Amino acid sequence: MGKCISILGSTGSIGTQSLEVAKAHDMQVHALAANRNITLLEQQTREYHPKKVCIFEESQYQELKQRLADLPVQVLCGMDGLCDIAADKNADILINSVVGMVGLLPTLTAISAGMDVALANKETLVAGGSLVMEQAARKGVHIYPVDSEHSAIFQCLQGNRREQLNKIILTASGGPFFGKTRAELGNVTVADALNHPNWSMGNKITIDSATLMNKGLEFIEAKWLFDLTPDQIEIVVHRQSVVHSAVEYQDCSVIAQLGVPDMKIPIQYALLYPERMPCPTKHLSLTDYGTLTFEKPDMETFTCLKTAIAAITAGGTAPCIVNGANEVAVAAFLAGKIGFLEIGALAQQAMASIPPTAIKTYEDVMKADTQAREFVRNAIA
Repeated sequence: MGKCISILGSTGSIGTQSLEVAKAHDMQVHALAANRNITLLEQQTREYHPKKVCIFEESQYQELKQRLADLPVQVLCGMDGLCDIAADKNADILINSVVGMVGLLPTLTAISAGMDVALANKETLVAGGSLVMEQAARKGVHIYPVDSEHSAIFQCLQGNRREQLNKIILTASGGPFFGKTRAELGNVTVADALNHPNWSMGNKITIDSATLMNKGLEFIEAKWLFDLTPDQIEIVVHRQSVVHSAVEYQDCSVIAQLGVPDMKIPIQYALLYPERMPCPTKHLSLTDYGTLTFEKPDMETFTCLKTAIAAITAGGTAPCIVNGANEVAVAAFLAGKIGFLEIGALAQQAMASIPPTAIKTYEDVMKADTQAREFVRNAIA
């Protein structure tokens, strides 16, 4: 295909699979960035020969530089390094798959440089959706969704007129605790919550899937990606993760995208769009599944979902506040400092306690994010 890509978050789940897709289609890799895993980043650099690499954790910079001293590669670090790669137009497309709010500034940097973005960083649109989409429209930049659900919606919209869309149906696996009561969730351990039935993901996203915050964040993302109102988005629990999402048109026709639960399919679609090429994954056999089920989500038990929907309905910085509060709460849960149900409670309290404001600049987003994080840290302390 001859495309050239840069990847932020190359050592994570999406990043490593993006490299598999790149290899399968002879794509060049211009730049790679990782958080702190220098061992894997070094291996990737030796295999894919990027011109630039970045380690976000600045204390690892010198060691990475030494390890790669024999290679003709520029070694960068920190947020400056991420933004240097994001703005580098030697690549045709930037894959942003870092986890957390760290992803927002590189996305905005790529857009202002006129770079197309394959977006797998939820927080970019959750916290700064209005900023990101306005800038992308102004610059004529494409944002290609990498999430399996948003990719499914994007695929179902192909060949149809956007204004004929009625609503979207966002599917959720329900996570490992589907059907449990609040009382049963009181004693959930970190190991329980990290045991996802269908998908293999990083710890933060796996916990978000268990609390259903992940689906709440995807709800907010969908609103921005597809220019919807909250009442045009329906969430349906679909345990088998075969129907990745669907759209309903004005004539009541519903078009869905199906496939095995493998992120390589949406990653490849984002990178090769509008082409469809053979993908290194399994074929879907519907008869192997036999039955596909669909149920309503339990918003009273999984309060994170309810809080996220309330946040995007409120607008302004409210989604950013919920997101920032959730990031700190999830980290505290993973560290054994709070219980599972406290994640949702803290996100709810942060939104109730910090008044949302309008978003006009990147600084507005960061201020709200900082307030939310401090609120949760103080609540835990």
